Amino acid sequence: MIYASKGRRWEQNMIQLSQLKLKIDHTEEELKALIAKQLKLPLSQITDYKIVKKSIDARKKKELSYVYNVEVTIQGEDKLKKRIHSPGIIFGERPTYQFIPEGRKELLNRPVIVGCGPAGLFCGLMLARNGYRPLLIERGDEVDKRVKAVEGFWSSNELDTESNVQFGEGGAGTFSDGKLNTLVKDAAGRNRKVLEVFTEHGAPEEILYFNKPHIGTDRLREVVKGIREEIIALGGEVRFRTCLTDIQLEQGRVTGIELNHKEQINCQVLVLAIGHSARDTFRLFHDRGLKLTPKSFAIGVRVEHPQELVSKNQYGELFHKLPAADYKLAYNSSTGRSVYSFCMCPGGFVVNSSSELGGIAVNGMSNHARDERNANSALIVTVTPKDFPIMEPGMEALAGVEFQRIWEKKAYRAGRGLVPVQLYGDLCNNRESATIGHIIPNLKGKYTLANLNECLPDYVTETLIEGIKTFDRIIPGYADEEAVLSGVETRTSSPLRIERNDHFEADITGIYPCGEGAGYAGGITSAAMDGIKVFEAIGSTFSNKGICI
Repeated sequence: MIYASKGRRWEQNMIQLSQLKLKIDHTEEELKALIAKQLKLPLSQITDYKIVKKSIDARKKKELSYVYNVEVTIQGEDKLKKRIHSPGIIFGERPTYQFIPEGRKELLNRPVIVGCGPAGLFCGLMLARNGYRPLLIERGDEVDKRVKAVEGFWSSNELDTESNVQFGEGGAGTFSDGKLNTLVKDAAGRNRKVLEVFTEHGAPEEILYFNKPHIGTDRLREVVKGIREEIIALGGEVRFRTCLTDIQLEQGRVTGIELNHKEQINCQVLVLAIGHSARDTFRLFHDRGLKLTPKSFAIGVRVEHPQELVSKNQYGELFHKLPAADYKLAYNSSTGRSVYSFCMCPGGFVVNSSSELGGIAVNGMSNHARDERNANSALIVTVTPKDFPIMEPGMEALAGVEFQRIWEKKAYRAGRGLVPVQLYGDLCNNRESATIGHIIPNLKGKYTLANLNECLPDYVTETLIEGIKTFDRIIPGYADEEAVLSGVETRTSSPLRIERNDHFEADITGIYPCGEGAGYAGGITSAAMDGIKVFEAIGSTFSNKGICI
């Protein structure tokens, strides 16, 4: 791989200031004055500044503050360097992403990307921007049709197994909170690149500097549409309602693919950017000899509380002056298992996210405004391959998939085809809830009162109950007996990994596992970053000259 300055292009004539703290109701003039004070300069000498990070300091609830990191452009920077010495002031540069494809191997056919979630879209976009004219295939609908199909499912309970919350343009993240923070460290600047691409296609500029950026399901839909349109404008192609149904192999390498059981396409480079719910495609990969490995994930429930409870606990009486608060909770229980919050959605909805007939799965989502009455979060418990069912010889790699199915089917039966909902107090007493309490479910999809003990392993419910009691010490009221639980949350991450080497290829030459479904990401941003990495691997090997369409 060839990078410019090891993946960085340096922006000159810039000063970075960190840890600038101001009250939450400060003005823009006060921020600029603080910048000038830190640099010991008159305001007139500051020509421009840009916020690069913004977070909330809520440690003192009566003195809530915003904390900023900024980049400043000034007149006379060289003189300032000589007299200012502070760990909070850095002169010079911020790295930005740059990659130069220098592959020389002839690519006879355009790259094919399976899946239009974040990994597939970003791999496709970067290939398109560099002249590779990729073909992207997606089993579900383009985003506008997909939204109609999903909303129809929520109102009628009639599931389209090909276009739903899991399948379709944008991937499962399209119906989520649209969180963009990631724990992945990346010196090459891919994280920033992902955020910049989102803003180029309509995401709010604030995602470039908020400490915990999010788009929201409503804004994300327009962003993914814009990315698709750019791919097409650059010579790529995107096909919807198109499913990968077979792979042709010769002497350990991919030579072609079958689409929708009828169309044959020659293929030299195949990117597998499927989501974590493409179970029939996992089976295809298994049958064609790709090396799959079962991996740990987590299952549990969605829990709903009033958003005011969460925000007031986080920010105190001034909570109404700030965005809806989130939380992150974790506990190692006496059962030996971890329970933790996941994909927390401030001011959002619980959603029926099922993708198979006869099974129920739930997730959460928020609009950009996060202004719904309830906060919700997954509360999930770690499960490992030791918990998975015993499979027929040779089928062990798919044991995690079968584990998910077992509990989703039990949820379907417990809810009689609807999302099973239970109050926390009734979960503790192992009884079906008879009525809703003061917390009204904010749920997209039809639901019914049930007993979630019937659709979760005993060790999961025991761990959840212990965890919720513990979390009540952190957020008083969290263990409210009328807190609403919905089940089951099983699609937290891929139940397997498609093995790949250091060049991002599977054990079959030309196949590139990518993103969350392949087991290499967890969330929108990390999946998009993995898509960029796979593009780099392709660009380091193959030339874009001579591609046949």
